[in-house]
Amino acid sequence: MNLVLMGLPGAGKGTQAERIVEKYDIPHISTGDMFRAAIKGQTELGLKAKSYMDKGELVPDEVTIGIVRERLSQDDCKKGFLLDGFPRTVAQADALENILAELDRQLNFVINIDVDKNILMERLTGRRICKECGATYHLVFNPPAKDGVCDRCGGELYQRADDNQETVQTRLEVNMKQAQPLMDFYEEKGYLRHINGQQDIDKVFADIQELLGGLQ
Repeated sequence: MNLVLMGLPGAGKGTQAERIVEKYDIPHISTGDMFRAAIKGQTELGLKAKSYMDKGELVPDEVTIGIVRERLSQDDCKKGFLLDGFPRTVAQADALENILAELDRQLNFVINIDVDKNILMERLTGRRICKECGATYHLVFNPPAKDGVCDRCGGELYQRADDNQETVQTRLEVNMKQAQPLMDFYEEKGYLRHINGQQDIDKVFADIQELLGGLQ
């Protein structure tokens, strides 16, 4: 079961990733985790990646792709994997095809959790956090009993700068622009499957299970 998971910020990708790896007992491989593991293990590629990250620069494709190749070659990936955050570009998607061909495997599905942009705006701009204890609320899905006041400690609730409307809109637009060529690539290959992320969390996972049922 070799999967790539896609979805815009706020689509619920993290929640579904947790459920998929727990249900199907495959490793959840995110770019951040791979980099951290390679750096901690002081692999040659890990040290290369660290040298770019320490300077605040983007890690070049060849280093990222090398780290992905190392990770997918490990024993725990033999029965499958869930890739999250890679590939981000068509060049990386091409490289992933080559890596899997070397390992004599191929992708089963690229799952895109699809949510309308306006709903994502509501999800992402509605978050409020307590200044005192850090408790998290949502104005629509998990509101405090009293507006602007934490239920737990009575602290003042605030909106993070990166949760304001303008920042969220920019973030979504950047992500949409980046995702489209990748979706077109996987659509053409026949791997892409859309899951309606606007449903209840359990229903979203039920739809994913239905899709993956034939792979077991």
